[in-house]
Amino acid sequence: MPIFLLLYIRSYNKHKKNHFLEKQNMQQKFEAEMLQARVEVQDQTMQSIATELHDNVGQLLSLTTLTLNSVNLSDEVKAKKKIENSLELVNKSIKELRELAKLLHGEQLVENGLGHAIDQEISWLSKSGAYELQVNNTLSESDYTSPDKDLIILRLLQEIINNMIKHAQATQIQIDAYLATNVLYLKVKENGVGFNPDEIKARKSGMGLNSIYKRIEMINGKLILNSAPGKGTSISIEIPYP
Repeated sequence: MPIFLLLYIRSYNKHKKNHFLEKQNMQQKFEAEMLQARVEVQDQTMQSIATELHDNVGQLLSLTTLTLNSVNLSDEVKAKKKIENSLELVNKSIKELRELAKLLHGEQLVENGLGHAIDQEISWLSKSGAYELQVNNTLSESDYTSPDKDLIILRLLQEIINNMIKHAQATQIQIDAYLATNVLYLKVKENGVGFNPDEIKARKSGMGLNSIYKRIEMINGKLILNSAPGKGTSISIEIPYP
């Protein structure tokens, strides 16, 4: 009996130690994934800001320069009109720069809430003018937050949008984000060229799907993907929240 107890205690302690090490390894892996997601979100945000500065603010300031250079002071009426137009363009530029400053303020975009972060991503997409957007984002109205999950969910949306821009050739995109009975739903649907999901899974590469599946698994989520050649793609994500 004493020998049995000693063996049992030894086995129990060994099992407990292994469990602790396994838990520690899982925590380290999660923290590493979080760091990666944080860096990717920051990188994506900076790319969006760079594009906005080049394509929008830069264009506004160029138009301002052209307008001011064309002012003929001898024609007071036209000169006054052009100066007024220039002031309007400058004010628009200031407004755009203030919006960009909001993105740079604070450590993370998700600090203002996941709903706000999603609105910003959709804003970048909308300004491209390449898509007809239909958006239903009620997360901005929610007080619930989950900092770790929010960052990964935002990165998931960025990956999905980037895949659509690169591969889908879509003209219409529908985005729904909402909460219901402690579950966060994120749905993205487009009318692009579509693809065969089984072929992509078999190749285990391309379109960032492996990364998307891995991140969803990290936060105990579920992904439903429907696509077919010529019939567009829809992605539905369900995540326990907060």
